[in-house]
Amino acid sequence: MKIASVADVKAHFSAFLKESKRGPVVVTRNGKPTAVLLSVEDEDEIERLTLAYSPKFQKMLSLARQQIRVGRGIRHEDFWRDVEAGDSIG
Repeated sequence: MKIASVADVKAHFSAFLKESKRGPVVVTRNGKPTAVLLSVEDEDEIERLTLAYSPKFQKMLSLARQQIRVGRGIRHEDFWRDVEAGDSIG
């Protein structure tokens, strides 16, 4: 993992993008981490990263977990059976 200041990243952005293919690049401001440059290989990876940091999506997951805890979920097997049958879920 490489660590670089905002000024260095700004001055040599292309080089740091290449460096991110080898591992995350932590960007610092005044010596404190403020961002991370990550290399992505495909659109699926971008989607996973975006969803992982989406407050709206995280809230949806939290609500779904709460519903499962109180017995309002559906079994894994039933879900996939319905998907394969083309039934609407919910």
